[in-house]
This record gives sequence, structure tokens and C-alpha cells, in this order.
Amino acid sequence: MKGIVALEDGTIFEGESFGAPGESVGEVVFNTGMTGYQEVLTDPSYKSQIVTMTYPLIGNYGVNDADIESERVQVSGFVVKEACSYPSNFTSTQPIDQYLKSANIIGVEGIDTRALTRHIRLAGAMKALIAAGDTLDTDSLVDKARAWKGLVDVDTVKEVTCNDSYAWNDIAQPESGTSFNYKVVALDYGIKYNILRILQRFGCDVTVSPASTSAEAVLAQNPDGIFLSNGPGDPAAVTYAIETIKNLIGKKPIFGICLGHQLLSLALGASTYKLKFGHHGSNHPVKDLHTNEIAITSQNHGFCVDMDSFENTGVTISHVNLNDTTCEGIADRERNVFSVQYHPEASPGPHDSGYLFREFVGRMD
Repeated sequence: MKGIVALEDGTIFEGESFGAPGESVGEVVFNTGMTGYQEVLTDPSYKSQIVTMTYPLIGNYGVNDADIESERVQVSGFVVKEACSYPSNFTSTQPIDQYLKSANIIGVEGIDTRALTRHIRLAGAMKALIAAGDTLDTDSLVDKARAWKGLVDVDTVKEVTCNDSYAWNDIAQPESGTSFNYKVVALDYGIKYNILRILQRFGCDVTVSPASTSAEAVLAQNPDGIFLSNGPGDPAAVTYAIETIKNLIGKKPIFGICLGHQLLSLALGASTYKLKFGHHGSNHPVKDLHTNEIAITSQNHGFCVDMDSFENTGVTISHVNLNDTTCEGIADRERNVFSVQYHPEASPGPHDSGYLFREFVGRMD
């Protein structure tokens, strides 16, 4: 069956489909990770995005029940050079084609992913439509891509947050010698499971609450700390979350990751903007401005905090991206808040920045 990726600027990439038939709109982006495709597929930060993998062979170790980061596949579409039909790994339960079919997600293989990646780098991430079928009208697909609302000024968080609060109770136990000493409320803007696993490993008793939870409801639980999760889309559109965070600052230790970092920054008086093609991958170098140490990090975001907008806010820039010198972390010790743009929990990616969870625990102490 034919598979097509149609971009809003009229560019067409044609290949073969795998996964489900049909069509879907989204913002087309590229991810530079060599592994971790199942974690990418299930990362809520990819909601409403069509992900292109730059590594040419995807699916070679199959999929399994352990490597998921949310309750479902979140991407709008998946584009690869070659989708492996015969995975080889003792943990594999099914090939990626079957996995996407069961999730009703469209995949396209056989296109020049290097050319698509280069196009995005030059022109920027853009609206697109991915389609699978026997008869496809490319002009119509381009028109549908252009007509899509996009991600700017759109609240995507409401599509991925939980409906009700729940206690995280994974089989993982705290590290040896650690007990559940810290009560943490995690505000769910599209939280990844591995964040919750790591918090639990560090002795945190975590309650996950919807993004719309009020500051009063959070504080009524008397937590030792508050965690602001990752998530998709434009942070400036999630106005209710910004207002909640404003009313939490200075009352409890706060740690934010990814979208949580952006929302905390907005609540502190900064501003955000859309990056040309975003940061998506597991090999981004970030410098800690306090220690001068460099970590290789996992990243997934299309918006960024404007460093200049922190002037006269009392906030310190703690980390910068060494690829493009954008803001990767902030801290305000007086108000006991800190956040990073990247993903210290990895999944997929390196574990260089796992110490940040220990810092959060230290601040609660």
C-alpha cells in the first residue's frame, strides 16, 4: 500500500505504508536517536506530531510491554527508512508494524529520511499529513495539512493529562536503605512513566494529579514537594497551569522537566518562543553553568524559554544547550524552585543527568 507524507509547503515524500491505513495530520519533526523508538512512540510530548527517525533501521528489536512511557501510542504518524518485519530480541512480543496497526497509527517507510530531515532543518518543522492507501490525491493531502490548526496557541495538554488523581504504585522499590519518606504531587501535563519510576526509587510517594488541579487542591495534600511534568505543545496556551504554578511558587520545593520547565518559567515572569525545528533526540550536549560539567541529554521539545526575558526576575540560568546556546535550565534558590528543559529520566537516552532527582529530594529534606 502506498504511503505519503505531504508537507504544508507542497513537498511530497512517497513510500510504502506499514501500520494502519488512513490519514492523520500533525507537525512533522525528526528524532536523532538510534534506539528507543517504542519510548518515542509512547511519549506524550509527541502528541500531534509526525515523527521521522533519522536512524535508517527501526524495529529491529521489536516491541515489548516494558518499554512504554504512557498508556498508548501518542504520535500522529511514524516515518522511517526501513521498518524491520522480523525483529530479533528475547523481550520482543511483536513487530513494529503490528504494534502500530493495533494502535491505529499510520507508518510510512521507504522514503529518503535524510532528505526529509534536511528539509525540516532548512525550512523548519511544519504542518503535514501522513496517509496510507491505494489511491491518494497529493493536492488534497497538502490542502488538509495547510488547514490543520497546528500547535501554536493550542492547548495540547488537555489531550494527554489524566482525568483523575491517582497514586503511582509500580513494582519498583526504593533504593537500598531508602524508604518512602517524601510525599510528592506530580502535575500531569503528559508525564512519562520513567519519571514516576525514578521518583519512587528515590523514596517518593507520588500522587499524579490532572493538569487542571488548582494550587489549593495541591497544597491541601500537604506534599513535601511538587513536580511539574513534561508534555506537548505550546506552553503559553496552558494558562490555567501557569496560574496554578504562580500560586505554588515559594510554598513548596518545585522541580520541573520539559514543558514543566517552560510553565514554571512563564509563571516566574519569562516568555517562550517556538524553535525552528525543535530538539528531539538523545545526544544533545548541555552545560551546567555552576559546575561547568557537560552532560549528554535526551530532549523532546519544540518551544523554548527566552533567556533574556528573565532579566530582573531573580532567576538564574543554570544550564545551556551547547548546540544552539538556548536555555536548558533555571534555578531560584530563594523560592526553592528549579527546572530543566531536557529529560534527566532518559527513556530513551543517557543517564548523565539522573542526579537532578537526588537534588529534588535534597531540597525536600
